[in-house]
Order: sequence, then C-alpha cells, then structure tokens
Amino acid sequence: MSPDQDDRLEGDGHPPPGSLILEAILENERNRRYLGQRLDAAGDRVDTDLLGDIVRHGPILEALLEEPLDRREIEARLDVSRATSHRYTQWLAEQDFVEKIDGRFQLTWHGAVIAEEVLRLEANVRTAHRITPLLDAVCEDHRDFILEPFVGATVTVAEPDNPYKPAERFVALVDESDTFRGFNTTHMAPLVLGEFHQQVFEKTDTEIIYLPHIVENFVETCPERAREAIDSGHLALRTRDDLPYGLALFDERVGIGGYEETTGFMQVFVDTDSPIACEWGERVYASVRADSDPLDAMDLTQ
Repeated sequence: MSPDQDDRLEGDGHPPPGSLILEAILENERNRRYLGQRLDAAGDRVDTDLLGDIVRHGPILEALLEEPLDRREIEARLDVSRATSHRYTQWLAEQDFVEKIDGRFQLTWHGAVIAEEVLRLEANVRTAHRITPLLDAVCEDHRDFILEPFVGATVTVAEPDNPYKPAERFVALVDESDTFRGFNTTHMAPLVLGEFHQQVFEKTDTEIIYLPHIVENFVETCPERAREAIDSGHLALRTRDDLPYGLALFDERVGIGGYEETTGFMQVFVDTDSPIACEWGERVYASVRADSDPLDAMDLTQ
C-alpha cells in the first residue's frame, strides 16, 4: 500500500497537528457553540438591529473591500441612485467603517474586518444551503464538520430518474485517482456499479475502513480477486465497529457521502479540491484509521 499511512501518525497512533489555518478553523468550530455564553459573560452583545444593518450594507462593503470608490463609481457599481449611495456612505461613516480620502471612500481597518466577516457569513450560509442533504445525513454524528473549506464544493444529489448519480460521481473520481482511501458505514458504491470494484481489485491502490459485516459482504462479491489484491498489497481492508458517515480521499480531492438510513443508498456526495478540506480529510481519516483493525487474506478465510 502506498503511501504508507502510518507516516502520518504520531507515536500515540493519532494524527499530528494540522497547519495553522486548519487548526484555527477547527478551534473556531469547537468554540462556536459557546460563543453566545462567552458574549453574555463579556456583557457587550451587539445590537441585533446593528447586525441587520451591517448585513444590508454588505454589497457596498464588498465593493469597497476591492478598492476605494468615489460616489459616482459606487452608484455605477451597485446600480443605485445618488440619494441611496449618500445614505450608504453616511451610515458607513457613522459606524467608522469608511473614511473619505481625495474624494474616494475607503474602508478603515475596522470596516475591512467587518466586510470580510460579512462575506464569510454569506459564504457559509450559502454553503450550508447547498449541502443541506449532506448535513441532514451526517450532522448528528459529525459535530466537527467545518463549512468553510467546502464553499466551492461540487454537490451531487440523487435524483428520481437517476438515484445512482452521487455514486457515479464517486466512482468517476476513483477512476481518475492512482490511490484511494476512505471509510464508510456501507458499501462505497452499489454492487451494480461494477466499475468501482474493478478499480479496487485491479487498478487503484486502495485502503478502506468498513464496519465488520460490510467487509464480509464486500469480499463475498469477488472472494478470490479480493484475496489476491490483499496479498499483493494492492488492497488494504480495515474494520471499525463504529463509523459516522462516508469519507473518500482521492489523489487531489476529498469527498463526503451521506446515506439514506433504511436503504443505505448514497443520497448526496460532496467533493472538493480545496487544500484545507483535503488536509481536514487527511486528519479525520488518520484519526479513524488509528482506531481501526487491519485485515489480511488469512482473516478472510476464517
């Protein structure tokens, strides 16, 4: 199996700390449910009307984040009247979000930070809406799921006339990769999609973590080919008694699958090549792998 998965683990078998960016995102995620308590303790909550006004002024904050603009440029950029642009800039100045220099409105440092946070809020809300099927499928078990790295992700949802669409997207990505690692609560792909099993047994260097009974079902589909692939080091199977959802690591992408509980069909597959998302996926996989057990060809004969 290549690359050696154990190289990514520390002495205790768990993944090492991630990059500073990933660690900061994870820390924010861990703390987000306590932000209200912390704000209450500080005794200085932001007025909800002010929060609403900030969001409503998001378009002009975004425009000024790109570059300073004069009044006519603001009117043209936002397609608003002179009276409206005056109202916008007056409000921003009252909040100390802008200053006027040489006839142009420029964000203050304070204003630039606010503008970036408004954009981050919009991006996360949009992402949450786009991947709602995934959040519905995994959020109860996956409280550390982070939205920001999946802002530009590809979201593939099962459709009435094509219930295998997410699985087909997954199989296509496996076909494009030289290596594949992942874990799942059920089969990575329906048995009717034989392309995946051909890749696993013949082409792609693969490591999969399954629930014990899923491993048995998986091997029963092609017992001899599975044992040959395991003996050659081309396929590695591991088991774990509890898995939260489906995670897939390709050469340059990470994907997450959400499944319908009763049928086990993949309802949604979300994938991205975002470096932070890929690093997050590596970290999650290494953590799950550290608590899993390896199987070899002898185990499959017992």
